[in-house]
Amino acid sequence: MRRSRLVVFVSSLLLAAGAALTGAGAAQASETAAATGYVALGDSYSSGVGAGSYISSSGDCDRSTKAYPYLWNAAHAPSSFAFVACSGARTDEVMANQIGSLSTSTGLVSITIGGNDAGFADVMTTCVLQSDSDCIARINTAKAYVDSTLPGKLDTVYSAISSKAPNAHVVVLGYPRFYKLGTSCLGLSETKRSAINGASDYLNAAVARRAAAHGFTFGDVRTTFTGHEICSGSSWLHSVNWLSIGESYHPTAAGQSGGYLPVLNNS
Repeated sequence: MRRSRLVVFVSSLLLAAGAALTGAGAAQASETAAATGYVALGDSYSSGVGAGSYISSSGDCDRSTKAYPYLWNAAHAPSSFAFVACSGARTDEVMANQIGSLSTSTGLVSITIGGNDAGFADVMTTCVLQSDSDCIARINTAKAYVDSTLPGKLDTVYSAISSKAPNAHVVVLGYPRFYKLGTSCLGLSETKRSAINGASDYLNAAVARRAAAHGFTFGDVRTTFTGHEICSGSSWLHSVNWLSIGESYHPTAAGQSGGYLPVLNNS
């Protein structure tokens, strides 16, 4: 009789545990199934600076209706869309002003970040206005930052994304090479162009390593921009734009739709 009661008791416990686990699994599956929202984080390459058609309510963030996140949203109609990428954003600004848009219902996250931390604007200003040696020296300073400090800052952002949006597929998009080399072109010397391209490759490699360490997908846009660099005759990037200096060295609308969007679609 005692053995019979013990068997009944143990059986009840096992059934209860099974039901609890099944309930938890169902809840998790339901939560994952509902994770279909899209959040676009990042800097000016994600907000769409250079593409025109800026959304007035975005203010200085210069979010464009021709930027790849806006185009992806229009084509795929996710359950929700938070377009919070902002011109000039560094990793600290992403943490302070953008991460809050993520949640368990976020199914896709895209981000470009790291260029401003590494001093992109100052590098380009130095290379445009100063000598070859000054340009290379400034690039070397940026590379040292990419080695010493940027990985930790990227880890902070990527860890926060994983924590806030545990069900999301995260695509970290890189930056294009800026110049087609070995061709006649007004403007910067071949030495500067080569050094700038090398700096872009260096930054992309660092970003890709940290993205992989967090289990994220790295979207390499250098492939789609090949043949469309500055000096190519079919550029998807602005050169120096004295009328709108902030658009300099940013993708055009064609660069967003032909350079960035396909990489996000295929990542």
